[in-house]
Amino acid sequence: TQIICSEDTVDVYNPKVVQATMGSLARLKVCYTDLLLLLPQIKQPDFGAMLNGENIYQTDFGNEGIIILGNEGKGIRPETQQLIRRKITIPQAGGAESLNVAIAAAIFCNEANRNKLK
Repeated sequence: TQIICSEDTVDVYNPKVVQATMGSLARLKVCYTDLLLLLPQIKQPDFGAMLNGENIYQTDFGNEGIIILGNEGKGIRPETQQLIRRKITIPQAGGAESLNVAIAAAIFCNEANRNKLK
């Protein structure tokens, strides 16, 4: 498992981030790069967490791919959105507009993993 962060993402080695991972950070490869340069080069499918898109529960993630999540307040940057091939939405119940990015990441990872187990 690898996490690719945009160059202006929070430092994953910030003490609060390290503590929040409860040791999971040691099992991940983390790198920082310019997503605008990376995304056009990747061969795997990419899935962007968006407010409007394909229902995550009806999405076939296949065996590999890249999940793109945005800033909690502003979402994925418009210039990055233009490069995303599959826009995916987590349907909201109870009138919530959006989810915390950690919760959205957990749902995306769970659904992608569940697809692999089918």
